[in-house]
Amino acid sequence: MISKALATRSEVMIYVEKFLDTALPEFLKTVEDSWQPADFLPDARFDSFFDEVRDLKERARGLSYDLLAVLIGDTITEEALPTYESWIMSIKEVNTNPNSSWMKWNRGWTSEENRHGDLLNRYLYLSGRIDMRQMEASTQYLIADGMDIQTDDDPYRSFVYTSFQETATNVSHRRVGALAKQAGETTLSRICNYIAADEGRHAKAYKTFVKKIFEVDPSEMMIAFEDMMRKKIVMPAHYLRELGIDQGQTFGHFTDAAQRIGVYTSSDYVEIMETLIREWKISSMTGLNEAGERARDYLMALPNRLRRVADRLRVPELQYKFKWIDS
Repeated sequence: MISKALATRSEVMIYVEKFLDTALPEFLKTVEDSWQPADFLPDARFDSFFDEVRDLKERARGLSYDLLAVLIGDTITEEALPTYESWIMSIKEVNTNPNSSWMKWNRGWTSEENRHGDLLNRYLYLSGRIDMRQMEASTQYLIADGMDIQTDDDPYRSFVYTSFQETATNVSHRRVGALAKQAGETTLSRICNYIAADEGRHAKAYKTFVKKIFEVDPSEMMIAFEDMMRKKIVMPAHYLRELGIDQGQTFGHFTDAAQRIGVYTSSDYVEIMETLIREWKISSMTGLNEAGERARDYLMALPNRLRRVADRLRVPELQYKFKWIDS
């Protein structure tokens, strides 16, 4: 066991990695046991392909404008995976030797996430409602622009971010799937539910990493959690833009659409934070130093403050005309 008073980031990450050595099968699926994008969509090898595409296009006509906009934004976010992988690789305590469990996790997480963007992109292409060139330009922008989530390449802050973000994407994909089902688009509903399940499993992994850090370095982990919540968790697509639009300007319209249809709202942000506080047992955490206690006090008071703000927010009514959507 690591001394709580003497633990360094590197020592703590070695401690968590020893747990990860045996926990990887719980958090990652093998390729043999994984779904693939081809499992969900019409197969061009078969004569039934064109009939199936026509049926998909007909069902896709029932998707609302806002739902389509949110789905496109989610797809672009998923396709910006190279940015997220390179960000995690910048954490020196994780970027160890190629055969370490941390590197196996990173490669496995990346390989699973890679399927999400592939599948959603193919669905949108077949739907016939998207200007694919405009969407592809937004994806290139987002990867090229990168992201600034202020984790300082620190594993503690980074795992707070990923715990929150993977939980948020689970919520978003589940809600899009439910709305698609209501609109009669069962193919999209099934797609979103499978992606949401992946995100939920990944969220469980990152939340477990944080739990293990709390076991041996509670004060520093608490301070990192507080710091990330003071900065606010920004979505990985916060630089989202379209051709001819300045960096980040499209993101606000995307989040407005998500708020309008209830896919991801300010109340969801608060509920995710409350979930993390509960799962990490913040209220009963022991072994904290003075700074850790102050951080805990801030965290425990924050959800009520944020909820009061969320309750006053109005759902934006004005619809924005996205360049991505043809009809």
